[in-house]
Amino acid sequence: MKNVVIGFLGSAKDSMGRGKKRWQLWRPSVACVMQPELPVDRFVLLHEQRDSRLANNVGTDIIEVSASTEVQLHQVSLPDPWDFAQVYAVLLDFAEHYPFNPEEERYFLHITTGTHVTQICWFLLCEANYIPAALMQTAPDREGRDPAGTCQLIDLDLSKYDALSSRFRRQHLEGADFLKSGIDTRNGQFNAMIQQIERVAIRSSAPILITGPTGAGKSQLAKRIFQLKQRRGSVRGDFVAINCATLRGDSAMSALFGHQRGAFTGAQQARKGLLARADKGLLFLDEIGELGLDEQAMLLHAIEEKSFYPVGADHPVQSDFQLIAGTNRDLQLEVEAGRFREDLLARINLWSYELPGLRHRREDIAPNLDYELQQATQLLGYKVGFNRTAREHYLQFAQHGDALWLGNFRDLNASVQRMATLAEGGRINEDIVAEEKQRLQRGWRRQPAEDLPALDEVLDAEQLASIDLFDEYQLRKVIAVCRDSASQSEAGRRLFNRSRERKSSSNDAHRLRQYLARFGLVFDDLNK
Repeated sequence: MKNVVIGFLGSAKDSMGRGKKRWQLWRPSVACVMQPELPVDRFVLLHEQRDSRLANNVGTDIIEVSASTEVQLHQVSLPDPWDFAQVYAVLLDFAEHYPFNPEEERYFLHITTGTHVTQICWFLLCEANYIPAALMQTAPDREGRDPAGTCQLIDLDLSKYDALSSRFRRQHLEGADFLKSGIDTRNGQFNAMIQQIERVAIRSSAPILITGPTGAGKSQLAKRIFQLKQRRGSVRGDFVAINCATLRGDSAMSALFGHQRGAFTGAQQARKGLLARADKGLLFLDEIGELGLDEQAMLLHAIEEKSFYPVGADHPVQSDFQLIAGTNRDLQLEVEAGRFREDLLARINLWSYELPGLRHRREDIAPNLDYELQQATQLLGYKVGFNRTAREHYLQFAQHGDALWLGNFRDLNASVQRMATLAEGGRINEDIVAEEKQRLQRGWRRQPAEDLPALDEVLDAEQLASIDLFDEYQLRKVIAVCRDSASQSEAGRRLFNRSRERKSSSNDAHRLRQYLARFGLVFDDLNK
């Protein structure tokens, strides 16, 4: 394989010395061909027209040092070598037109010469694979006596640098751990989702849509995303949050976009809206599905144009904010019902993540319980914890299929706060756990009647005409449990939660499969 060096003429350092004296001095371009471990077959020397004479002289000296090296002088035009856009455009044009042949040639970008802007542009083009090269950096030796100096090759494949790769992996994991508030979660799908959110939060300023049931942690995650962006320098403004369910009537427009004095009755002072307050920062609109259509239209304009009109204003206000939206609704169904704008959904749905409820992450209840105990300790000012038996009883209850956790993490937080408050000396015992279990179960039973799925979603007209009322309600409940379960086995455990305890061995999934087969149904089809 031939070795090809590409680099700029160093108008200052390459011109050092005259006559025989120049051979005693380190000159970066000439030094490239003086490295015994790297014979150079071709040197592509870029230069400006005003430096043509120097380029010819340096080319001649390169050949004199290394007779086997072919020198190609390539003239470029850089009126301002410190103008980033100009330099990048010129070098990109060079990269796109140069006949690279990586199967037969190895390429090295000499980054020692040229302005700092030139060196940065070389790096970017190399990193983006416009130029299939390793970076080459030459330098004079410490004593300045060897005209060959030193040479270092930098391969941008970071996987070859164990220390760097390890550091990047550690930083990545630290970012994901930060988003989880340091909780050692065990649910594989949830952890994978958080790791992707970490990458998106750092690399993108596009809107993020977080869906999931009430209490699943949407607000907490949005705040942590903001803090991560703040730590990495991608936002400089504030975190501004609002629950859109609290915005009603005329006040919604004013709260979001602000108003001018006298814009409407009672507007005695001008008001700066939430979007303006979020300039250079992050705006979190929780329950965005509650916004009216007029507010949705103005929000879409503000997202796309970074400007909007406060109520009663003749001139727009600029606000460059990043957006996270949260909802417990299916916004696609809201679009079909005419309650949510399709164009707004398309705009905020570039990155969409669904947070699972607590009952779908039962393996994460234990680490979240420890987190809530830490929070209770900080709040109360003394150590709070379970005795061993009480903790086992609580986790057995919390992780069982009967534990509905309808309020998700809000239920867990409230539960720990109650037990911590009642615990003498901060020690939660079996009696406190038994009382708390009853309190939670009573609360879940008092929840409104559930909205069960309609059978016409899964049965045809002939089946619907022949099904008994008894079977109709039972089947609707079974379908609801199936759709709310991560697997057929989990659904079986929940549906046969009493009878399974009387069997020495119980295949709940098989029993559920047989029941569904009576109606021609399959579990996987119900969850599509």
